[in-house]
Amino acid sequence: MAESENYKKGTEIRAKLMGETYAAKMNATVYDDPMMKKFGDYAREAVFGMLWSRPGLDLKTRALICVISDTAQARWPELAIHLRMARNQGWTEDELSEALLHLGGYIGLPSVREALLTAKEVFHEMNNEK
Repeated sequence: MAESENYKKGTEIRAKLMGETYAAKMNATVYDDPMMKKFGDYAREAVFGMLWSRPGLDLKTRALICVISDTAQARWPELAIHLRMARNQGWTEDELSEALLHLGGYIGLPSVREALLTAKEVFHEMNNEK
């Protein structure tokens, strides 16, 4: 894929959200075959390069929106990625836990429980990376 301006911008935003080391790890594991590389290239250009870079909301707010959306839809692998992004954008573990707990009254406790278990794993992993 030719590197368009949106692709370049998306690469930069993705690394900022995930952290360069984690983004490189995903490139080497998840996006290491031709089919998934196509998906990764598309996501980098369209989602990170165009959607995440839109004016009107900062990256921190956008990351929290993704955490909430993933939890509401029971998208646990994506939630793990977006929790990492949210932490990297300045949300604390306590703030994210509280946001997830708040969802209990709206989407139900089973999803919130699973989200909190996912958060526990992600926070542990990130704390051990320091």
